[in-house]
Amino acid sequence: MTEPQVQCYSGREYAERPMSFTWRGVAHTVKAVEKEWREPGAKCFRVSTVDDGLFELCYNEQQDEWSICEPGGKELG
Repeated sequence: MTEPQVQCYSGREYAERPMSFTWRGVAHTVKAVEKEWREPGAKCFRVSTVDDGLFELCYNEQQDEWSICEPGGKELG
């Protein structure tokens, strides 16, 4: 499975705010960051998309990779 591709705003550090992402071959544009939080070694964001989707994007800083989960924890890729 192809890992998700996330484009984000990076100012002082990488992955300050996701702007768009591609998951399962479909491009999604982030409408709003609803919530953001940190976990050990990761930055996480709950985002809504312009097509009314709701996703959780997490960036694992040690592995330098993104994952996508549905709210509630079901990992999508």
